[in-house]
Amino acid sequence: MRIRTRVQSVVAGLAVVLALAACGSGANSDSEADSKTSSTADISEGVQPDAAAGKLLPQSYKDKGELTVAMDLHYPPTTFLADDNSTPIGLNPDIARLVAKKLGLKLKFENTSFDTIIPGIDGGRYDFTVTTMSPTAERLKVLDMIDYFNSGLSVAVSAGNPLNISNDDMCGRNIAVTKGSNAQLKHLPNISEWTCTSKGKQAINAVTLPNIQEALTQLASKRIDGILYDTPSLVWADLQQPNTFTILSPQVDTRSDHVAAIGLKKGSPLTPALQKATQSVLESPEYKKSLGNWGLESGAITEAKLN
Repeated sequence: MRIRTRVQSVVAGLAVVLALAACGSGANSDSEADSKTSSTADISEGVQPDAAAGKLLPQSYKDKGELTVAMDLHYPPTTFLADDNSTPIGLNPDIARLVAKKLGLKLKFENTSFDTIIPGIDGGRYDFTVTTMSPTAERLKVLDMIDYFNSGLSVAVSAGNPLNISNDDMCGRNIAVTKGSNAQLKHLPNISEWTCTSKGKQAINAVTLPNIQEALTQLASKRIDGILYDTPSLVWADLQQPNTFTILSPQVDTRSDHVAAIGLKKGSPLTPALQKATQSVLESPEYKKSLGNWGLESGAITEAKLN
């Protein structure tokens, strides 16, 4: 798959943790690569329910027959809309579909902004989320969170890095983060303290934006100096818009891991069944297939740990 080959070369050149596994020897055409980004195929088609997970499912969910998953569908390649502008695609929709299928339930998607997902789950509007959300101490106060993927953070700057920005020197720069993200709430403030203010330098100016598309638009028009965001999405943006951005190497050291976890209401009776179903997904060939489809193979994990 040409998409994976291109992402592999970019990530390998960056020497990041998400360097991808080697692809097959055959290179596909541009039209085949384009069709990958707009695919609406349901990866869970033909997947059978997991009996052990189903036994743990509360009767109320069996009676309803459906789960509602909340996602912010603006974050390729993990969570976004196909070219029809209505079908959720990416790693996260794949995982949600597989989990629901393992439980023998239908799935309903709710497209909502990232910062409204947790209040929505807490208020009972959504059953769970699969949206590359990390299990922070603050989130774990209100959510049960089940690991399913390992990601990372990088900084993107204008092509060629004309401002000579580095991971260790963003002091005084306008660096974008997305609203409600861990980069906004935790990582950028920490980096600013470690590399700037503790050394008597000007703090990093965080520019909070609603989504990654807006951040990339502002970077391209030089209204901001850089973006701190998930490495897979920045690599994807570089693939889609070559020679527009430079992704700094290596990934940013935030002194923490970057596992992504499914979230549902803390203490939910659904948690044991969802954890069992997620473990079943991680052990399935469809999990590896989905990671491969989106160029994220080395983000694979083997344990659906409940945080």
